[in-house]
Amino acid sequence: MAPLSFAVFGHPIKHSVSPPIHRAFAEQFGIALEYRAIDAAPAEFNDAVQQFFADAGRGANVTLPHKAAAFALADDRSEAATRVGTANVLTRLPDGRLAAHNTDGAGMVRDMTERHGIALRSKSVLMLGAGGAARGVAWNLLDAGVQTLTIVNRSRASADALAGLIDDAERVQSHDWQQLAELGCFDLIVHATSAGVLGEALPLPTSLVDEHTIGYDLSYGAAAAGFLAWAKSAGARQAVDGLGMLLETAADTFALWHGQRPQTEPVYQSMRRQTA
Repeated sequence: MAPLSFAVFGHPIKHSVSPPIHRAFAEQFGIALEYRAIDAAPAEFNDAVQQFFADAGRGANVTLPHKAAAFALADDRSEAATRVGTANVLTRLPDGRLAAHNTDGAGMVRDMTERHGIALRSKSVLMLGAGGAARGVAWNLLDAGVQTLTIVNRSRASADALAGLIDDAERVQSHDWQQLAELGCFDLIVHATSAGVLGEALPLPTSLVDEHTIGYDLSYGAAAAGFLAWAKSAGARQAVDGLGMLLETAADTFALWHGQRPQTEPVYQSMRRQTA
């Protein structure tokens, strides 16, 4: 019997560690699967996904910059995906239709609170970025009880649009990137821009940080290095990348596809040792 076929779509995608993560999860249950990374430029994404599923693909993860396109492509959408308007999971249903889901926000909160001991209730949070990554986690931060969520994006219109979608004027506000130096410090700064993945510099004022601040990058590895270095140099109490978030979102996806949720901590520790 041929192994089940899965994949992750992104652009770029060569940095992805999703294939070894899903293989490690599969080993926990003795499941035979094939999981590969597929680089698809935005103009090629829809055709590439359709071809993958036409070739007996069972499920796909979706990363930068395709999460909104994945949501639009799907025939059926989960409540979590519908709320944020993006999807990081596509699953082929028995009738051939595609179902979209989003595990980003739940995975991030679980990583923050359970793995890193980051308290969210009543905290002030700065979200850098307002694209698909930010949309995928913003509502979950509010669900977790943060006191305020301040959204800042290089395009003010996108920040305003996300704040408008959330529609919680008491807790959510948006600002121009040029106003960062005027905002004071925050308990938690979440980096959700594409700057690290694209290798771009992201100048930030150190006034955002005090000795209580925690920096959290939704990316991991080299893509998170610049933001984490800035947070540490600015005096943040803790600076964490998104590797654990990736593990938790992957585990939720694995459970969706296979009906069993794997243990994430052994895989997390193994990957940390490999990158140390």
